[in-house]
Amino acid sequence: MDHVSAFDEPLKKLLGGATAKVMADHLDLHTVGDLLHHYPRRYEERGRLTALTDLPLDEHVTVVAQVSDARVMAFNGGRGKRLEVTLTDGHGRLQLVFFGHGVHKPHKELLPGRRAMFAGKVSVFNRKMQLAHPTYQLLDAELTDEAGATEAVDAFAGKLLPIYPACKQLDSWRIAKAVDAVLPSAQEAVDPLPPALREGRGFTALPEALLKIHRPHTKADVAAARDRLKWDEAFVLQVALARRRYADTQLPAVARRPVPGGLLDAFDATLPFTLTDGQLKVSKEIFDDLATEHPMHRLLQGEVGSGKTMVALRAMLATVDAGGQAAMLAPTEVLAQQHHRSITEMMGELAEGGMLGGAELGTKVVLLTGSMGMPARRQALLDLVTGEAGIVIGTHALIEDKVKFHELGLVVVDEQHRFGVEQRDALRSKAHSQGEKRSPHLLVMTATPIPRTVAMTVFGDLETSVLDQLPAGRSPIASHVVPAKDKPHFLSRAWERVREEVENGHQAYVVCPRIGDDEEEPAGKKGKKTAEAEADKRPPLAVLEIAEQLAKGPLTGLRVEVLHGRMHPDEKDDVMRRFAAGQVDVLVATTVIEVGVNVPNATAMVIMDADRFGVSQLHQLRGRVGRGSAPGLCLLVSEAHEASPARARLSAVASTLDGFELSRIDLEERREGDVLGQAQSGVRSSLRVLSVIDDEEVIAAARAEAVEVVAADPELEHLPELRLVLDALLDKDREEYLDKG
Repeated sequence: MDHVSAFDEPLKKLLGGATAKVMADHLDLHTVGDLLHHYPRRYEERGRLTALTDLPLDEHVTVVAQVSDARVMAFNGGRGKRLEVTLTDGHGRLQLVFFGHGVHKPHKELLPGRRAMFAGKVSVFNRKMQLAHPTYQLLDAELTDEAGATEAVDAFAGKLLPIYPACKQLDSWRIAKAVDAVLPSAQEAVDPLPPALREGRGFTALPEALLKIHRPHTKADVAAARDRLKWDEAFVLQVALARRRYADTQLPAVARRPVPGGLLDAFDATLPFTLTDGQLKVSKEIFDDLATEHPMHRLLQGEVGSGKTMVALRAMLATVDAGGQAAMLAPTEVLAQQHHRSITEMMGELAEGGMLGGAELGTKVVLLTGSMGMPARRQALLDLVTGEAGIVIGTHALIEDKVKFHELGLVVVDEQHRFGVEQRDALRSKAHSQGEKRSPHLLVMTATPIPRTVAMTVFGDLETSVLDQLPAGRSPIASHVVPAKDKPHFLSRAWERVREEVENGHQAYVVCPRIGDDEEEPAGKKGKKTAEAEADKRPPLAVLEIAEQLAKGPLTGLRVEVLHGRMHPDEKDDVMRRFAAGQVDVLVATTVIEVGVNVPNATAMVIMDADRFGVSQLHQLRGRVGRGSAPGLCLLVSEAHEASPARARLSAVASTLDGFELSRIDLEERREGDVLGQAQSGVRSSLRVLSVIDDEEVIAAARAEAVEVVAADPELEHLPELRLVLDALLDKDREEYLDKG
């Protein structure tokens, strides 16, 4: 029987239609292979055999005893049924209880006088020890000889019981039964690891690893199986990414080298400051990529304000020098406008030039967004197609069919995680050069620090550059936790500090978790209970209420305004413009200000109910202050209890400005799910035992091995098994996830 038939066998053939349908609908398991890769989440150890007289509370135990009596009781006005069984082992007694539909089978089987083994967790009800819904196994009547019974008992008691990720419609033990039905097929597993790698690292064979993870005899079995299966996942994923990077290096692109004495040199000459070492290092990596005849695919990570835009702009100018056009894509119109504003300001008169590579050293910088008026839009499109505009900044509207470029050489994407592969391909198709298909170079920027492992997994098809020092002129931000509950006077002091900042000619933000009115969900992390229960019961502080309280109370006399997501876009722009122009002292806002608002004169930020936000989000918000020459101040107000995890998290944010350190904390706290987000759901669906957090070494080692394998054999001709497994993983719908960044 060949592999394809064994692992690709539909489950309904083996398990029957009803079970197979539940597995498909609720657990996304369709084939024998899917189920074999549905690993137990943990293992219950059936406790060693215990006498009924010395049962430990809250622990899992296994007991052997005889049923002394069993009776069904009705409760809840006759609507509910419960079966109560009393056991005895000659020394002590123990009550078992079964509810609801779970009553029928034990009622038929647990007849007075029967002996059985019972396993479950000991609890107390009405001051009596009991086991609720224990699993049990009847001991055959013929096992009267002690030795036989003891053996059966040992086999039952010492077992590691696999607990599977289950759903309401299908509990763990029914999944375990289904796994038993497909386990023989594990023998047919095709091993993706090249033999040299497998032997070199001393891994268990794959069929054996599958048997051991589902039906381990010892904890060592589980560990060996997990090590092996983690490697498979990491390696197959990294090979897929390495092949994509390899394929990208085979695409043609036009090399773009800066021209001496060109636009870039003219721009550098106008800079009032020197670039940081980090900016120079990253710029060199980018310029080296631009100079090759294959498209650059680079991810530029940098803290808010580390000067990413400056690095990107210099790459764009070099591209224009080399006769190409550069496009910058922002996730929202507000950000596109902001980039356009700051880039034209940085370039000064160089942004008013004529033709591409024209002698008068300048180029047009145009803005293209969905809401532009028709005449302006027509002019922008014209400037792009003629090459009059060397730089265009816009939203995804840039990718529409109507937009034609003269010669697109570089695409800069701000905040990649909102930007899928379809868009990348659409842009690629716009870069026609002399009738050939040539890809533009691609630079992706993100201000969200991404831990190295996530970068290697989720953005694994991009080379990574990191800007980790703040440019001169950026001021440090001091952060403090304000325990509003334990020390209310700290909060009044916080408002005094805001007043002082304003009196010194600066401005402040007050950030709240929601808008006001009757909005239900807290805006921190959707639905995630971050604070303690008592904090969750209290409605999150709202923008409108807080603004009103402040204007009437501690900040009376100051110009306080609000900004939130439900305002009309023109209204929002108006408030932001006036805040930027210094006509508003204190802006009370939701997290709308999280990305991209740049007001150097804003020096203080008070975050209300700070424990309702995620670590990375707090860090992003804090990055809005201290953007000018005056030092920044960030106050994290929390009612959370001093010893609570929420407070510990806030203290972590207050104690470091290192976004990478914080993103690790964040990741550990939220686990992979939220970090990889919906956009990368495919990665999650294919990662079963690998943890992007804990398995950094495995991922790094697998990446190194994968790069070697692909360099030696890009088509994997000599590794047919690896190819088979890759093709299965990357059938069309899953291929998407590698791109979904």
